Amino acid sequence: MKNWRRIGSLGLLALLLVLAACGNNNTVNQGTRNAAEAAQPTQNAGTNAEANQPAVQETTYPYTATDSTGKEFTFNAAPERIVSLAPSETEVLFALGLDEQVAGVSDLDDYPEAVKDKPRMGGFQVNVEAVVAAQPDLILAANLIDEATVKSLTDMGLTVLQSNPKTIDAVMEHIQTIGEITNQQAEATEVIGKMKQEIQTVTDAVGSLSEDQKQKVYIEFSPGWTVGKGEFMDEMITLSGGINVASDVEGWSEINEEQIIQANPDVILYAKSVIDENNKTLAEIIKGRSGWDQITAVKENRIIALDDNLLSRTGPRVTQGLIEVAKAVHPDLIQP
Repeated sequence: MKNWRRIGSLGLLALLLVLAACGNNNTVNQGTRNAAEAAQPTQNAGTNAEANQPAVQETTYPYTATDSTGKEFTFNAAPERIVSLAPSETEVLFALGLDEQVAGVSDLDDYPEAVKDKPRMGGFQVNVEAVVAAQPDLILAANLIDEATVKSLTDMGLTVLQSNPKTIDAVMEHIQTIGEITNQQAEATEVIGKMKQEIQTVTDAVGSLSEDQKQKVYIEFSPGWTVGKGEFMDEMITLSGGINVASDVEGWSEINEEQIIQANPDVILYAKSVIDENNKTLAEIIKGRSGWDQITAVKENRIIALDDNLLSRTGPRVTQGLIEVAKAVHPDLIQP
């Protein structure tokens, strides 16, 4: 892909286009709460979150977790120094109140504000020397780091836990697992409870829609690329009372312009901070395509910019992204 982005944090999406999909599988140690219990399926989420939460327990060590690659990790105590190599993981750590334990973050991190004072560990090209110097007990790498870098870190005896949640449920499961690894179960329960309530806000609003009331939605996050089934953005559209016009493709895919015209979406969503090499926004690019002026969304000016990070980061704010998608798809049902 060309240099489409002006803002570094959007590089997350570029990598997601080429990384192989893998499931998120977390194993909990006896005496800790199972992550799956903490993240009930989204269609039931938020129906009296407090009542549905089991009693919070302290983590019993040794604690064993399995990451998205199938590797098992055993922790004899809560990690005291954690390096995050992905903005989504950093947001999880801060949401769990682990500010003091964060010993380093990626160059792409920009949220929350306090992250700006943390040592930087490189971007997609990890500064291995900086990571080693941080002396981490745990490295959270999401799925953004290449295998060679992961191997170089693990060969030095460092613990590198990877994750690749493909659904909102899986995001909540991952948050719960990090809470259990770090003995922050109460904080994880609170974060997940808030996420469930945000999901419920959306599902309550659109739950009574008939099929013909659902809006056809097209989403573009990088010029010429959209997302189909198997990714949480597709799930967001569905939960928001929309029908993804690219749901016939798997994962991230280059678009077929003629097929999008034929699909005739009612709503077009795009990443607001993406600008191409000609200084054009995605909205300008979309409107300028031949034949796209016949699409309902273009004719009715329902081309809506969304906060890239709320949608691209598989962390605690992903359900805020869901609310923003729902507002765009059904503004009459989801109030600002």
